[in-house]
Amino acid sequence: MIEYKQMQQKKHTWKGRAKSATRKVRELAVVGQALASTRHVVMAQIVPMRFCNLSCAYCNEYDKVSPPVPLEEMVKRIDHLARLGSRIITISGGEPLTHPELDAIIARIRHHGRVAGMITNGYLLMPERIKRLNSAGLDHMQISIDNIQPDEVSKKSLKVLDKKLEFLAQHAEFHVNINSVVGGGIKNPQDALVIGKRALELGFTSTIGIIHDGEGQLKALKDEERRVYYQMAGMAKKNYSRFNKFQEAIANGEPNDWRCRAGSRFLYICENGLVHYCSQQRGYPGVPLAQYTKADLKREYLTEKSCAPHCTVSCVHQISYIDHWRSPQTRHTTPGQLVKIQT
Repeated sequence: MIEYKQMQQKKHTWKGRAKSATRKVRELAVVGQALASTRHVVMAQIVPMRFCNLSCAYCNEYDKVSPPVPLEEMVKRIDHLARLGSRIITISGGEPLTHPELDAIIARIRHHGRVAGMITNGYLLMPERIKRLNSAGLDHMQISIDNIQPDEVSKKSLKVLDKKLEFLAQHAEFHVNINSVVGGGIKNPQDALVIGKRALELGFTSTIGIIHDGEGQLKALKDEERRVYYQMAGMAKKNYSRFNKFQEAIANGEPNDWRCRAGSRFLYICENGLVHYCSQQRGYPGVPLAQYTKADLKREYLTEKSCAPHCTVSCVHQISYIDHWRSPQTRHTTPGQLVKIQT
């Protein structure tokens, strides 16, 4: 293992400190803009690649046949998200690192001054690839690691990925978060603690997620899983999951009472260029991004989603939380059917 102090050397360079400080200023601006106005998208997740090099048993967000979305089309989609006011654009998949022109996609996000994020399984990370991501302007990376040893449920294991994490600690100029998980058939909940401690040791932030079912809905944790969740949640002050009470209710098998702003403050854009509420509610509203307007944002902002109480999609929780105190929702939808709330 490379010593922790060696891992931190790049963080104490003038360049590293400057990038980190600038990124924090831009992120604070995102929060300020979101509080000042409800008329724009806060975060959009966009899929340039449905294909994935892995086949995790619990995942419904990949296939083995889809080609990459052409760069020209990705540029058009990113430009339209910028016109809708998207402040954060996160690249997901599939596996984004399999897209041959990923660097140019990230650069286009940064061209518009947006915060650029990426969710990856980390398998393809090598020093030269990490440096290219630095040059493209990536701001944030999240890697989910599910277990210590690979098994039939998941190959995203610490054993396989630890060297990749060391490469990131040495070379990445962007923020790295390591997300461990409980639930969803993961055999040993205690693995999450080992993964979280390793992430902190390398200077990353660490979060814990609860694996949802195929529609993003709640599955209550077992007693040991719940104990591990609470241990992880207390490990680091920077743990994103402590931002609100959503995850705590999920861990206890309880519904949440909240105003989901998916389709407005949060958009999910699939590889076919359609707007969906989130990765787990694909098909709703299912409108082509090129045709999505500020009127659609306003409508969905005021629309209550029936799937919200048992939702476990934490990124939608966190973005929607900005507006939890305002704008009661006056419309209701069971995905695919929109009706007026009776008053």
